[in-house]
Amino acid sequence: MVLASPVPLGPHARCLGDWLERWAADAPERVFLTERDAGGVLVEVTFAQARDAVRTLAQTLLDLDLAPDRPLALLSDNGIHHALLQLAAMHVGIPAVPISPAYALMSRDLEKLRAIVSQVRPGAVFAADGAAFGRALAAVTAIEPSTRVLVSSAAPPGAMLVDGMCKGGHGQAVEVAFRAITPDTVAKILFTSGSTGTPKGVLNTHRMLCANQEMIATLWPFLSERPPVTVDWLPWSHTFGGNHNFNMFLRHGGTLHVDGGKPAPGLVERTLSRLREVSPTIYFNVPRGYEMILPHLENDAALRDGFFRELDVLFYAAAALPQSLWLRLEAVSKQARGAPVPMISAWGTTETSPMATCVHFPLERAGNIGLPAPGCEIKLAPVGDKLEIRVRGPQVMPGYLGDTRADAFDEEGFYRTGDAACLADPDAPSKGILFDGRISENFKLSSGTWVSVGALRVALVAAMSPLIQDAVITGHDREEVGALLLPNPAACARLCGSELPLAELLRRDEVRAHVRAALRAHNDGCGGSSRRVGRVLLLEEPPSIDAGEITDKGYVNQRAVLTRRATLVERLYAEPPGDDVILAEGREGNER
Repeated sequence: MVLASPVPLGPHARCLGDWLERWAADAPERVFLTERDAGGVLVEVTFAQARDAVRTLAQTLLDLDLAPDRPLALLSDNGIHHALLQLAAMHVGIPAVPISPAYALMSRDLEKLRAIVSQVRPGAVFAADGAAFGRALAAVTAIEPSTRVLVSSAAPPGAMLVDGMCKGGHGQAVEVAFRAITPDTVAKILFTSGSTGTPKGVLNTHRMLCANQEMIATLWPFLSERPPVTVDWLPWSHTFGGNHNFNMFLRHGGTLHVDGGKPAPGLVERTLSRLREVSPTIYFNVPRGYEMILPHLENDAALRDGFFRELDVLFYAAAALPQSLWLRLEAVSKQARGAPVPMISAWGTTETSPMATCVHFPLERAGNIGLPAPGCEIKLAPVGDKLEIRVRGPQVMPGYLGDTRADAFDEEGFYRTGDAACLADPDAPSKGILFDGRISENFKLSSGTWVSVGALRVALVAAMSPLIQDAVITGHDREEVGALLLPNPAACARLCGSELPLAELLRRDEVRAHVRAALRAHNDGCGGSSRRVGRVLLLEEPPSIDAGEITDKGYVNQRAVLTRRATLVERLYAEPPGDDVILAEGREGNER
């Protein structure tokens, strides 16, 4: 079946730079971006200041001979210099290539970074801290010696400081290049996670990005009623943070407060600090992020009241939200305001820039990803026992870098996403679409019964919250479903009342009893064998970015974990089971 919105898509901007020029003229003193620098000082940039800096930086990039085939690569986290350089490149038709900072800082072999640079051949590369990114910058210039290095601080020999590049103004060449941009000009190249191979470069044109924001503006008219405000950590190297969120504030003349934190111990405190300073009108996060900030919203009245004071909506995406988190968010928003704040979501991919379906109607529970955006068609096509979501519309990529079409599109021009979905109500399509996991993740038990990994994972994590933050489902061609569980170290420590190393916490009776009881409760209400989990094993080693097991947003790749940890899967199903295996019937390991 093919679903489409009855609402037409209106005209959209020619390019992203048109929005910057508009707000610099209409609201020059309005703050566009803020951040806390390394010394904790608040830095603010207005729309007029951003426009002037973008023009000057664009002139420097042109002087350095950057061009469509010599793009700008950006390695570091979100920040004002990062934003201005991206906008400057796109302002004059130079593709911006934001690359996951994890590939530069957390990777031992820099394999993915080298693979991306070899494809892109950048004319310049930016990293905020030249010292912290020294190894990565050296790897880039080793592959492409002509690449110029741009930094905010700690400049290595031959590098250019961004503050110095922001001085001197611009010439006619910038105006000429800006006017030459068309909707089909490539604005960005965003790379997929590469969890099943080398990362692929997705060509993001100005048409895609501008059309996508017009779709959002049509469905969420509250964005135009007052300039939106947010505090956001989601990385600009991914389409959620870099396209959906950042471009929303450019499109609507809003204020984006850069959050230097992340949903991780030791970093979430930065997020909380920013949220104590700013009351957002819209807030974005992934389920893991909400899980990390929720205890603080529940226990800190000042933080809770400030967070919810101006809020129009809470938005989640990138992974399924457990219903237990949904209910806690509703409860804490009622506590602050007397009524729940609407919670909404959307669905899309890097290749759809990203929003293809969107929630713009009240929901009562998690899982609904909305309906097709104006101008976008959604095909639900049978693949095995699932319906694959396929997308056609102006926000869909023309192709990948170096391979314009490949096999990514079907015979009718719909992009094949690999995600599965079903209608919330088969008799009433207007009630929305439910996400149904990844086509490639699902498997059959030895009985021939299909296991829907996405739905089972969400249910199992909800049952074991807060001790378990994610689960990798096992059981392909076996008699029963099992799971490798990713523990929440902080929650395990709280339960045990001790700050022991994780390996010791996972052997404590309190932790194992909680997991066993939660597993029993899940199975009691789950139904058939495809949802009953017979055995689990707690993982001591966290997911590896190098191995493609996890993304910057904290989303765990099931296939990559199962491939890398095949010996643990065998241990999970060994007979007799080891002492570290927890069985559903309540008898552990060799006691079975």
